[in-house]
Amino acid sequence: MRKLVLSINVSLDGFADHTVAVAADDALDQFFSELLDDTDIALFGRVTYQLMENYWPNAHQDSSATKGMLEFADKFNAIPKIVFSRTLRKAEWNNTRLVKTDAVEEVTRLKQQSGKNISLGGISFSQEFMRRGMVDEYWLVVQPVVCGSGRRLFDGGVNKFGFRLIESQVFKSGVVALHYLPAEKQMK
Repeated sequence: MRKLVLSINVSLDGFADHTVAVAADDALDQFFSELLDDTDIALFGRVTYQLMENYWPNAHQDSSATKGMLEFADKFNAIPKIVFSRTLRKAEWNNTRLVKTDAVEEVTRLKQQSGKNISLGGISFSQEFMRRGMVDEYWLVVQPVVCGSGRRLFDGGVNKFGFRLIESQVFKSGVVALHYLPAEKQMK
């Protein structure tokens, strides 16, 4: 059975939208690249998909892209992706399938299959699975910035629940990656 894993950047004051300034460096790029080693499918809602699609397929054309970014891009572009949207007409990023039906039903089916982890991206999209208790692991990558406003991952009707810290990593940039399980789940 696959695990549904959410990894997301958050600010010190808890904001997780795409306006969070990311202290990216090769070590952090390597960290996210290694998460992909345990992933064989990535899921997005439309907004996050379009944000990612605008950069990662063309990362090798960015003269400022680092070696770590390009390694991540190669892995990210290679894995299958699913974008869930009722409004998007087509998904052009390689290895991407557009699904217009019920995301919860599709993800439930995917989790029951054998394979590596399923990566979950985006705020609103992820919150639906959080509300239903379907997220098996969380990687909260805390950026050393205060945003003051934006969207919070744990808003939007997400039920209150506890977490159990199982791992952490501190990067020279000041970023801290926190690996949590929902308190009711046991590591297998």
